[in-house]
Amino acid sequence: MTELRTWLDRHALALDEGDAAASQALLGQLGRSGVLRVGVPAAQGGAGGSLGDAVDAITEVARRSLTAAFVFWGQRAFIEYLLLSPNAGLRERALPGLLAGREAGATGLSNAMKFLSGLEQLNVRADGSGPWTLQGRVPWATNLGAGFRVALAVARDDGGPPLIAAVPQDRAGVTRSGDLDLIALRGSQTAALTLAHVGIDESDLIHPLAREFLPRARPAFLGLQCGLSLGLAQAALDAAREHLGPARAVLGAPLAEAESALSSHRAAVLDGLADGRFFGDAPALFRLRIALAQDVQAALQLELLASGGRAYHRDQPLGFARRWRESAFIPIVTPSLSQLQSELARAGA
Repeated sequence: MTELRTWLDRHALALDEGDAAASQALLGQLGRSGVLRVGVPAAQGGAGGSLGDAVDAITEVARRSLTAAFVFWGQRAFIEYLLLSPNAGLRERALPGLLAGREAGATGLSNAMKFLSGLEQLNVRADGSGPWTLQGRVPWATNLGAGFRVALAVARDDGGPPLIAAVPQDRAGVTRSGDLDLIALRGSQTAALTLAHVGIDESDLIHPLAREFLPRARPAFLGLQCGLSLGLAQAALDAAREHLGPARAVLGAPLAEAESALSSHRAAVLDGLADGRFFGDAPALFRLRIALAQDVQAALQLELLASGGRAYHRDQPLGFARRWRESAFIPIVTPSLSQLQSELARAGA
């Protein structure tokens, strides 16, 4: 992990700005460091531990680069899908390359999570009753590096229940766009996918029943995602603490309060994943995601105030400008804060 920290500190800005060499090297760096194996059973090639340990690993990466943590999250979420899948053949074929960082796993399930909440229809459809032919478009998927597989929720035109499939990059009919022109996290290999007459069969299925699989996968999808906010907020609070001098001592109390809130929210995420409460109480996890997004905004504000005018200078090696750009992503990553708030309102009603 020490070597990975050093590499991330050196390349954080390059990853944010979309440097091609850093972007292409990132997944291999994550693989060689061993972090992709955290929370994966040893019997499956992992390092053991819990899903909470994986959240902490993503948090540690996010302290240094949200781009790297976002890619890490996508890869680790895809790995979790395979661990939850009844398709042992797919898991045995795909898991070694994913754990080593030789192959990329893209979640592609943002649309599916909105579908699960009744917010969207599925963007990909299947003709046939198995094998199937896929048609559709994925407007946003992350970690679309070389040799990727993308997890997709698929509606069936034969009237059967929606399914979850893992579609490889080299399958005929899969077209990747160029990287999306983002304002930050540009090295995350985020692009759109078009599927035209793409053939799949049962060997490609993560799960034949999307409505059964998605609620089981959602705690991991969202719980691992919490590591993005935890790491970014912690980095900003650490920077604020470092720059807190006598002239800004008035910030001491709010800084301590922000640190306490972040610690409390981290504990709540880890406890909920450990005891399984989020499987039966999704709103509790939604509220934590919202609270952590607020923690990020409070932390960045404190970092700005503690750093003063230096934070506004591009020639200062503070990292504040990068973290400020990164923080704009937290409220909109699927499910966005507005979607979570809508879900909570619906649950309350």
